[in-house]
Amino acid sequence: MIKPLKYSSDFETALDLGRPPNVKKLFPNSKALLVSGKYIDQAMLLKENCMTIAANGRNSFVIKGALSAAQRANAAIMIEIARSEGGTGAYCAVNLWNIARMTDAFMNELGITIPVAIHADHFGIKKLEDIEPAKKEIVSLFDSGITSIAIDASHMPDDQNLLANIELCPYVPGWAGLETEVGEIKGKLGLSTAQEALFLIQGLNAHNIFPNWIALNNGTTHGIEASDTGINVELTAQIHEALSKYKISGAQHGTSGNNSERLREIVSKTRTTKANVATALQMISWGLEVNDYGNAILDNGNFIKQKGRGVSEDMWSQMLAYTKANDLKGGNFKKLNLPFESKLLVQPKEIRDRMAKDVEKFVYDLLTNVFNTTDTAQIVIDEILKNKSHDPGFKAEKIESKDEWTKEKIIEKASNITADKGPAGDFDD
Repeated sequence: MIKPLKYSSDFETALDLGRPPNVKKLFPNSKALLVSGKYIDQAMLLKENCMTIAANGRNSFVIKGALSAAQRANAAIMIEIARSEGGTGAYCAVNLWNIARMTDAFMNELGITIPVAIHADHFGIKKLEDIEPAKKEIVSLFDSGITSIAIDASHMPDDQNLLANIELCPYVPGWAGLETEVGEIKGKLGLSTAQEALFLIQGLNAHNIFPNWIALNNGTTHGIEASDTGINVELTAQIHEALSKYKISGAQHGTSGNNSERLREIVSKTRTTKANVATALQMISWGLEVNDYGNAILDNGNFIKQKGRGVSEDMWSQMLAYTKANDLKGGNFKKLNLPFESKLLVQPKEIRDRMAKDVEKFVYDLLTNVFNTTDTAQIVIDEILKNKSHDPGFKAEKIESKDEWTKEKIIEKASNITADKGPAGDFDD
């Protein structure tokens, strides 16, 4: 007979007070401490020189591995999926409407007691026509257990980006974590500027919108990083300093393309509290060899499958055959996730377990040796007990005048911004 877990009185109280209303409604008997992204950001700021992983759950093994690593490190983390990966045109079986349910179930199964936020990443708005249907979709996400969201209208001109955020943010609950973005994530092309970032954050502030995070194009890319150029730490620190009075943290995208030393610099020299990791975790779960950058190592353009690691050798052969039949190369191996999730779940338990275990090892090292996230779980619990609420409130206050940020003035101000957006492209994730 399995003995039931014993939970501390502080944890039980945090569970009662700290879970948002949507989470309580969906999972009334759960022992999983799903919290607002606000609490995760707050804990990193309180510890200082610290950020946590936003683990991109492209498959169930990544989610289980990341949760187990966080439990070992006693670290508060985020589990996320992007709209392109898990939206209505998903290429992953994990999606925006089931990721909270899956995470909650795994936390109960594994006895996970650290706080976790469920983040809808890159909720992309690429044109004006996307705004109206997005309102209904955002509401549905929170109905499904999401506790944090990134409104990403960075593909549009600066004025339209700001106006889209202003129109959509009322559909995000006030207690939820909120991220905004300036500049598409596309490496050294179209780098963000302090002027652009200030324009976005000042305009939001004037309309009583106080994001937890801003994502920049600060030199990284999504997917497989072909060079080691990576994060421009100096640019990031400069922009964060320009925004300091608005008390906004940084969200670092494209983390997989950067080595540990550069990530430590981001931790120590900027206000970044959230680091997205996606491609590296996917590759590790499959058993592919990666370097310190989290990039899959290539041998004559081919990924290196490690024997006895990740998926079975037969399964990897099936996956390679599928990529060949569907002309999937490099970063587009990500499109294996949807057709193969159920096939991966059919594998023997020892193979499924090793897939999650390898993710756990990688994430644990990031949390403890690179991100400085150890023991932030207790900070979240302490803050929930102090606030006696699922909502810690806003960390910023209104500074700007709404009269100076009408639609007409926003358009006028945007016309004076000097920026290089870089070339157009496919920057889905």
